[in-house]
Amino acid sequence: MSDTDKLRSATLSRSTSETTISLIVNLDGEGKGRINTGLKFLDHLIITFCKYSLVDIEADVKSHDSIQHHLIEDIGICIGQGLDKALGNRSKIMRFGYAIVPMDDSRSNSAIDLVRRQFSKFELKLERNEVEGMAKEDIEHFFRSLMQNLVACTHILVEYGKDDHHKLESAMKSFAIAFRNAASIDQRRKGLPSTKDMM
Repeated sequence: MSDTDKLRSATLSRSTSETTISLIVNLDGEGKGRINTGLKFLDHLIITFCKYSLVDIEADVKSHDSIQHHLIEDIGICIGQGLDKALGNRSKIMRFGYAIVPMDDSRSNSAIDLVRRQFSKFELKLERNEVEGMAKEDIEHFFRSLMQNLVACTHILVEYGKDDHHKLESAMKSFAIAFRNAASIDQRRKGLPSTKDMM
């Protein structure tokens, strides 16, 4: 089996006084997500990421203090760290990915550079203070926590839309597809995709 045939996966655990999370990530999966945070819409966003990135994520999540903000932040941190760990030294990947995704009235675009220099910018353009039982600030914090812990250059922009649910779905789908493209193995590439010979 060659290096490019091996599954790129990671296992990690995070335990604090607020939450305990165990996570398994497989970059070369089938897009399966098994997660139950107790927040249906958060689960939906994560499973949407799995479906369109073809990353498998299996997570056991427990809240100790029943505070949504802590749970949402910590699952974002863990998914970001899991993806980062599964990417390894990021050798032989495409490195760059982008996608434009429509969702009914909404359209979003995402662009990713999987260089190991953290920068993230996102504009979700949410109008309501709550979407499907989740506070706007917690949704934004989830995206921020995930992107910061992915350790990459990531841009997500909701271009327009009327329905906040649709905006978030188009944003997550575009992010997932951009990540899938960037994390894909480049069959022609030898070593790191960088003129610096380091990521």
